[in-house]
Amino acid sequence: MPKLPVVSGRECVAVLQRLGFSITRQRGSHIVMRCGERGCVVPNHREIRAGTLHGLLRQGGVGPEEFIAALK
Repeated sequence: MPKLPVVSGRECVAVLQRLGFSITRQRGSHIVMRCGERGCVVPNHREIRAGTLHGLLRQGGVGPEEFIAALK
């Protein structure tokens, strides 16, 4: 498993949108995104920690390799 990069909430949202997710709603600093039945909650922070990002990707059903490939 590749090491996850440090990304901001804004970058994470942009990558997930490239992967087919759309923003459903936002409450405070948390953005709820959905792609069909899959969904995830992205904290809109300056930096998302690796463990938080890993859980977010698992929640949305996105693999780390897929996320890193879409990041570039």
